[in-house]
Formats: sequence, structure tokens, C-alpha cells
Amino acid sequence: MKKVEAIIRPEKLTIVKDSLGDAGFYGLNTTQVTGRGGQRGIVHTGRAGQSIVVDMLPKLKLEMVINDSDVEAVIDIIIQSARTGEIGDGKIFIHPVEDTIRVRTGERGNAAV
Repeated sequence: MKKVEAIIRPEKLTIVKDSLGDAGFYGLNTTQVTGRGGQRGIVHTGRAGQSIVVDMLPKLKLEMVINDSDVEAVIDIIIQSARTGEIGDGKIFIHPVEDTIRVRTGERGNAAV
């Protein structure tokens, strides 16, 4: 099993979630986060002409635990759905998961995913 953790633009959540659901991947969690990447933030010009640097931008963290065989499909769906081609589209991280337990039934492993 793998944990897919994707940092995406908040406005892309609906299309990413719907695209994953259309492919049969329903289980996910999201968290609102702030962060910065290589762009190191953005600069706004205020009313008085002052530059305001916003270096922690709002993002959304999407987390899923999936079977190993589904990793590439999920990655492709997230990339296709979240990509704008602009700086700040996000990142995807893949982590190994040792075990999963469904609380309701006690099922373990792939059966609990």
C-alpha cells in the first residue's frame, strides 16, 4: 500500500476529486495548508504603491492510501486534473504504508483500503 500526498491549488479540488471518483478512487482526506515552493511567494502592489510579499500561499493537501497497483493511475489523474502549467501547481509525494485497519470491521491490509 502507498500513501499519496498531493499539494494542489485549492480551486482544483473539485476537478481532482471528481476525476478520481470517475476512476473509482473515492477515499481521500483534505487539509487546508499554506506553503511555498520554488516561486518563494508572490508580490502584490498595494494602494500606495507599496510592494507586499506573500510568501506563504494557500494550498490544499490531499491524502489517499491506495493499493500499490493503483499508484501510477492516481498520479496521472491528479496531474491531469490539477495542472495549469503555471508555477505553483503543486507536488505529489508517495509514502509506503505498513498496514491499514478498517475500524468498523477490523479488516486489515488491502481489504481495508
